[in-house]
Amino acid sequence: MIDKVVPNVHIALSGIKDGMTLMLGGFGLCGIPENSIAELVKMKTTRLTCISNNAGVDDFGLGLLLKGKQVKKMISSYVGENEEFERQMLSGELEVDLIPQGSLAERCRAAGSGIPGFYTPAGYGTEVAEGKEVKFFKEKAYVLETALEADFAIVKAWKGDAAGNLIYKATAKNFNPVMAMAGKITVAEVEELLPVGVLDPNQIHTPGIFVQRIFQGKTFEKRIEQRTVR
Repeated sequence: MIDKVVPNVHIALSGIKDGMTLMLGGFGLCGIPENSIAELVKMKTTRLTCISNNAGVDDFGLGLLLKGKQVKKMISSYVGENEEFERQMLSGELEVDLIPQGSLAERCRAAGSGIPGFYTPAGYGTEVAEGKEVKFFKEKAYVLETALEADFAIVKAWKGDAAGNLIYKATAKNFNPVMAMAGKITVAEVEELLPVGVLDPNQIHTPGIFVQRIFQGKTFEKRIEQRTVR
């Protein structure tokens, strides 16, 4: 059994360099790898291409990397909660590729499944389809989308073991599982790190075969993006 545990986030993210492509799991502020993002800010790595469902908020999540001008390009599906993102995009400082949410998830999953591309009706007739191949199946138009790969995929899980097996909790089981499949190197930060054999094999969402490094996160703020009260 290969022990994939590393002692801290600094070692977990070793090898990340300027200009690399990173996938970061999460949905809004739920299930984001908070410890890893904080470490990337300290590393001051620049010219990053970040693939993430969204761009965090101004003072949390990926918004911290944007604030430090560390991101060259964002590949996302929703970016409406971040004023700094909006400023950089409109000023031309930040390249942005907006993708329908389902297409973004499937492009990550396809990479992990060894599928180079697929056809989807999402985006046909819009800017999303510009410059892409279109085919008709049963008289319906489909757009060719290619798989997304990353130098590093950084995910957050509820529980994990030394072999890299992961279990996500509730809404955190969003982009984390598909992104964990798609990185050349996948790093998992977990709330609870357990010995091999403790996790129920029937409950595992990401098998350890996809994970190269795993570490126990220190603190998780788990901030709520939009708090609603009655």
